[in-house]
Amino acid sequence: MYPALIEEYVRPQSVADALAAIARYEAGDAIFLAGGQSAMQAMKSRMLRPQCVVDLQAISELKGIVSDASGVRIGAMTRYVEIAASAELQGGFAALGDAARRVGDRQVRNRGTIGGSVCWNYAASCTPAVVLGLQGQLRLTSGDGASRSVAADDFFLGPLETARNDDEILLSVEWPLFVERSGSAYAKWGLVTDALPVIGVCVRVSLDADGRCESARVVLSGLANGATHVAAGDSLLLGCDGDADAIEAALKRIAQDTDTHSDMSADADYRRQLIVSIGRDVTATAFRRARGEA
Repeated sequence: MYPALIEEYVRPQSVADALAAIARYEAGDAIFLAGGQSAMQAMKSRMLRPQCVVDLQAISELKGIVSDASGVRIGAMTRYVEIAASAELQGGFAALGDAARRVGDRQVRNRGTIGGSVCWNYAASCTPAVVLGLQGQLRLTSGDGASRSVAADDFFLGPLETARNDDEILLSVEWPLFVERSGSAYAKWGLVTDALPVIGVCVRVSLDADGRCESARVVLSGLANGATHVAAGDSLLLGCDGDADAIEAALKRIAQDTDTHSDMSADADYRRQLIVSIGRDVTATAFRRARGEA
């Protein structure tokens, strides 16, 4: 199909100009376009029927990765290919690179952006799961000059739903520096290499001086409700030193307690098995990274 009539296309050079453009329309009648990999398909199918498209591609202040003593900041318009190649995203941040290298195909990785993905919040997607798993803070601003920072736990409300208002632009996703001996990892399984995840697993761990897990966080993608924090998984990994049997036992409990669904891609039991088989490798990788071994 072809999109419904779009009355205006705007390509602003600044956040202020983008907010001014969106303010000329009633809520929902204009949209911000990031990489366009999901939004363009939605417009072609007329799932989205905007009167105005505000293209954010030319706004340099929304791009780039900054890592300093205060933490890590990734601009909303930073592309997957840039995240995948970043040498600054190591240790506790390494899952971001894992996800970026596995998103879609080459075209999607070269055009898609972290901001577009988290604001679209598709049920089966990689980036929201990792941002949730690493407990990112999403910084937003609106046309009235108000800015706010929203925790990932509060930002993702459900498939295709977030806490962002129609008149707000996502500026960046931010994190304070993780404590030493932190590591994270992400992996997914799809029907083909470039497919959306049937199941994806993100794990972050922090280790004490003896190499045992003192904090953990487990998030799954590919579930009916989208990216899901499995709080029980956090406690199951506490005290673990990366032993394979302990990881296996924890993942089996997580799979058993997770509400999975059946569809044309996989049935509920197969999804539970994927949680275990993917999760054991992801968790082991997170432990190795926390120890500085990978």
